[in-house]
Order: sequence, then C-alpha cells, then structure tokens
Amino acid sequence: MKKTNYYIVVFRIFLDKTTIVVWLLFFIRHTTKKNNFIMKLSITIHEKENRYFALNERDIAHLNPKEYLLYSTALCAGLTLQTILEKERIKVKSLEITMSGTIDTEKVEGKSQFISFNINYNIECAHLSDQSKVGHAVQLTTDKYCGNLQMLRKIAPVSHEIE
Repeated sequence: MKKTNYYIVVFRIFLDKTTIVVWLLFFIRHTTKKNNFIMKLSITIHEKENRYFALNERDIAHLNPKEYLLYSTALCAGLTLQTILEKERIKVKSLEITMSGTIDTEKVEGKSQFISFNINYNIECAHLSDQSKVGHAVQLTTDKYCGNLQMLRKIAPVSHEIE
C-alpha cells in the first residue's frame, strides 16, 4: 500500500538589489513504502576438493541475474580466501559461504535494486590455534582483496560474519 503526500513549494528568487518574487507551485509526489526490508535473496556455496566450490541445494541454471551476482561474489570471496589461507599454510576442514542481498521490491524484477549485502563465512578449522589467523584472512578477503565485494560496496553497504 502506497501513501501519497502533496506539498506546495514556494521559491523566491533574488536578483541584484531588485527583488523579483517568482511564485512557483510544484506538486511533489512523495511516496513511502510500508517497510524497507522487502525481499532477501541468498546463495550458499561450499568447498569441495581442489579449490572447487559447489552451489548448495540449487541448480546454477535456475538462478536469476541478481542471484548470479551473489553467486559470483561468493565464488570470488571463496577463491580469494583459499589463496590467502594457502599462503598462510592454514588447513580448514570445511568452508561454506552464504552471500545474501536485500532488494527494494517485493519480487525480483528488472527495476529491483540491492539495498544491502551480507556475506557469512562458516569455517571449521583443522586446528584451534588457526582461528585467529582465519579471522584475519577473512578480514583481508572482505575488506581488501575480493574485487566483487569492493564493487558491491559502491552499490550498497556490505557486512560480514564469521561462524
């Protein structure tokens, strides 16, 4: 349900010591949506052997374009994180990444725009002592090295969580 308000705007224009008053009436239509949290899209991938990620519970052929964006960002973050972990010589038992985004419409449409993103890393370490290093690797991935996350930051806020 949309609510419409009309406002009358009055402008005064002052030119050189001569005051010319120009009254302009504008009807500005101001629409407000009932809630800002309209629809959330989510993609989850998990690591398999040899730096390969698989999509959980979905077929890649059935993703819509907005879900492809989330999927490619999860892959970018996953591959970047794997590279950092390999350089640090950290072994993980399992790695699962869930990338979600909130859009501003009730259903996915061409005009839908993302208003926020969240990336959730679910990582099981081989050794308890590696947890702080994994946290640092995730921070580097999210804030510095993943190009897709950097691009999405220009569209909407990006948050991240580690489990």
